[in-house]
Amino acid sequence: MNKKLNPTSKIYLALVVLFLYLPIFMLIVLSFNGTNSTSVIHGFSFKWYVELFRDEATINALTNTLVLAVTSSIAATVIGTLAAVGIFKMKKGFTKTSIMTVTNIPMMNPEIVTGVSMMLLFVFIGSILGAKGVLGFWTLFIAHVTFSLPYVILNVMPKLKQTDPNLAQAAQDLGCTPVKAFLKVVMPSILPGVMAGLVMAFTLSFDDFIISYFVSGPKFQTLPIRIFSMTKKRVTPDMYALSTIMFIVILVLLVLVNVLQSRGDVKKAKKGGAGK
Repeated sequence: MNKKLNPTSKIYLALVVLFLYLPIFMLIVLSFNGTNSTSVIHGFSFKWYVELFRDEATINALTNTLVLAVTSSIAATVIGTLAAVGIFKMKKGFTKTSIMTVTNIPMMNPEIVTGVSMMLLFVFIGSILGAKGVLGFWTLFIAHVTFSLPYVILNVMPKLKQTDPNLAQAAQDLGCTPVKAFLKVVMPSILPGVMAGLVMAFTLSFDDFIISYFVSGPKFQTLPIRIFSMTKKRVTPDMYALSTIMFIVILVLLVLVNVLQSRGDVKKAKKGGAGK
């Protein structure tokens, strides 16, 4: 039975949606404002979008952020998937519980503690090796892979538990090597979890500021750090334009993913109905 929302629930839902999306709506409106005022709307204009693509520092920061997010999320997904498989195959006991506890620490640990500790580690290793200016892309890459790993593992583990453990063994009995059996049999069944972990790792890396602030160097600046440096004076309206573009791109991707997933569910339902 479909239960209709009562008036109180409707008002509550409307307030929640308003609270969540009104700031984004205002951001989009101001990105098309003809002036840099945040209180006066002066015509419709693409001025700030033009200014955005003229700002080399912002475009470079966006490029750096995308490169870092893509590479670190792919690395974290590969390592996290292999780690999840290894942990899953371990026998239940103190060792497995301890490893899972250690894996969850980066999620529970305050980001400022993680950022400062990783900065000290990189500087310490750099001093031992006699390297100057050690902070840069690679320190950011290692840090982002580190804090993304637990999220990948937690997305892959439930899919491994849902997979029939006898499938890989049956594939090996039919002549597949362990690696080929994993790629041909296990991987397709855990692929939704792997993709979810990849998307989560990319989002976390793209959005991260606190850890990146401590482990980044002067030669490699990410977009969150770039925007933070602008807040000391005033955030220019071209940042509204950039935020609007990012919001629309993410919204379109989410819609496409949901459409493709729903089509896949329909196809599976049809196949299941035909098989009965």
